[in-house]
Amino acid sequence: MTNTATESLNRPIDVLIAGPLHPGLMQRLEGAYATSRLWEQSDSRAFLSEHGTRFEVLATSGAIGADKMLIESLPNLKLIASFGVGVDPIDLQAAASRGVAVTNTPNVLNGCVADAALGLLLGVARRIAEADRFIRAGEWTTNKFPLGTKIGGKLCGIVGMGGIGREIASRVVACGMRVAYYGPTPKSDLPYEYYGSVIDLARVADVLVLSLPGGDKTRHLVDGHVHEALGPQGILINVARGSVVDEDALENALKNGEIGGAGLDVFANEPHVPSSMIALKNVLLTPHIGSGTKETREAMAHLVFENIDAMVRGLPLISPV
Repeated sequence: MTNTATESLNRPIDVLIAGPLHPGLMQRLEGAYATSRLWEQSDSRAFLSEHGTRFEVLATSGAIGADKMLIESLPNLKLIASFGVGVDPIDLQAAASRGVAVTNTPNVLNGCVADAALGLLLGVARRIAEADRFIRAGEWTTNKFPLGTKIGGKLCGIVGMGGIGREIASRVVACGMRVAYYGPTPKSDLPYEYYGSVIDLARVADVLVLSLPGGDKTRHLVDGHVHEALGPQGILINVARGSVVDEDALENALKNGEIGGAGLDVFANEPHVPSSMIALKNVLLTPHIGSGTKETREAMAHLVFENIDAMVRGLPLISPV
């Protein structure tokens, strides 16, 4: 047990774990606190009705979330500690109305998500996954593989210039790309050109990379009009949230050649991806692995634990939402 965990034991506390989390985080939580696994209860509502008053902390993730019903089932809840940067599956309004703090795990995953975005971009532009399938199918001996497109000299439009967006920018600049961006407001410390709407950015971009939060405010921000503006040679990369893109409109754009290709790490109804999307050859799909490296997931787990420990010891939260 770590020193931090030992200090946490100075005040008894019950932690409700909403669903399966990082194994190392689960081990640390269960070693330091009295924990219960909500997803293993045969009747979760009955469990919450009987035991809900015990819990001061809810440990969850950006995939599992915490809805209003769950939050209201925990009358003594003080903290929702989420594994992941996205908090759109958490009812922030319900938490705020109860005075419940919410933390997430920003910044520690920025670099890896940016790496994934660059990987998707190169994968689509240079047709890397398609080339792999070409060789495995034995086609190289009889056919020529179709040409891809270079990214150097092209304009990368980044939608959402937060921590992840900045990391993406540094990577694509290193590949010889130019950068422009869209966000709620321009950033005075950035040397890149700012556009006041996604459509205006899409009109000038060769590649549009999405790295903004999900939620109601950004739902279907990228729709058919944006695809049309991006154009038949354009590439769309999404490492943000599936809800940001109108998937039906994207599928139609890919089918009809309205955009050149797409690389998607996130989807509207994960882990379910429409079979019609899977059938398309001009889209590269990955199973939400933007932060999926051993090192990053361990750093995220550590930050979740440290936020809980800070709350227990009456210290300022490290990464409040």
